[in-house]
Amino acid sequence: MHILLAEDDPKLGRLIHYKLEKEAHNVDWAQDGLEAEAYLDGSGYDLIILDWMMPDKSGIELCRQLRAQGDHTPVLMLTARDAVQDRVQGLDAGADDYLIKPFAFEELLARIRALGRRTVRSWQDEVLTVGDLTLSLRTHEVTRNGKPISLTKREFQLLAYLMKNAGQILTREMIMDAVWGLDADVTPNTVDAYISLLRKKIDSPRKPKRIQSIRGLGYRLVGEP
Repeated sequence: MHILLAEDDPKLGRLIHYKLEKEAHNVDWAQDGLEAEAYLDGSGYDLIILDWMMPDKSGIELCRQLRAQGDHTPVLMLTARDAVQDRVQGLDAGADDYLIKPFAFEELLARIRALGRRTVRSWQDEVLTVGDLTLSLRTHEVTRNGKPISLTKREFQLLAYLMKNAGQILTREMIMDAVWGLDADVTPNTVDAYISLLRKKIDSPRKPKRIQSIRGLGYRLVGEP
């Protein structure tokens, strides 16, 4: 399996990385939340292991961001927080399983196998369709009337979020949280700029815009402008 491990404890992270590699898994190890986010902008993963508390961006924030973007990659949350309300919070954020530290490595392997059996990568075949727009979460291919559209990674994430919530009004704050997370450099003007770029790529000349501006609220993607 191709696994992303996000763990800021050097000793624990190094140990998990080493042992998973010995089990023939391909593991990328991120040591903080922003590094994990950068990995997630790259290739797809079969499983994501997130530490709850990390510098820059927590595992909970990353998990919420993934789910808001329509990413259904299985997430296993690691944490020393064992209160019932903490477990509920982790699962409500979109985690598929929850493992309390300290844990036996054999239990971690068992959780990984269970998540692999439950998903079998079926989520990666999901294709979103809104009108004549299609978007593959597996291949990152986007087409309009069968013709390919080239998007940057951020444009793809934005379009995926809009398509996942087609017909719904999305505020700039909702879009910022889902697509950029809590990046301090992002402002509502950034959202407007990316919406403008996306419109140029997905709209047909002389036809109404697919991404509608809702005055005082935000944006809405529609199938038939």
